[in-house]
Amino acid sequence: MQIMTEQDVVDQELTEQQMLDFISDMFMNQMPFNDLLGMRITGYTTDSIELRINMDDKLIGNPIRKILHGGVTASLLDVAGGMLVAAAAIPQMDIKSADNFHKNLKSLGTIDLRVDYLRPGWGDEFTATAQIIRSGNKVAVTRMELHNQEGVHIAFGTGTYLVG
Repeated sequence: MQIMTEQDVVDQELTEQQMLDFISDMFMNQMPFNDLLGMRITGYTTDSIELRINMDDKLIGNPIRKILHGGVTASLLDVAGGMLVAAAAIPQMDIKSADNFHKNLKSLGTIDLRVDYLRPGWGDEFTATAQIIRSGNKVAVTRMELHNQEGVHIAFGTGTYLVG
């Protein structure tokens, strides 16, 4: 029986799914704010993401109109963009070791986020999606959208992220 050393674990090759699961866990379980908002992943690959939240009184931004808070909208779009750029970097990794993967994630961060609010955030459930516009060695740009359960387009955003 061969005993694995700490270095063996660090050098171990990770599968694409293991990396996606790690990113999912990091964003959904290790970031309390995302949990507070009730975010959940309903679809996630290296080239697509779908996040959802249910409307809740704690997420209201205008108590008279009962609409989703603009900060919640921005947060959903930012998380969708950030998770997608993290996932999109996986196929480009030469060495898919745990150590290399963790180094890549350490540099991930939002550089710029622009949100255009198209209509009031009415709805019972909201879905955020994202697509990659550009993915380079250092910077990635995404386009994100937020819709309610009826498919009404609530907002879109553009996010620029540091990835390397």
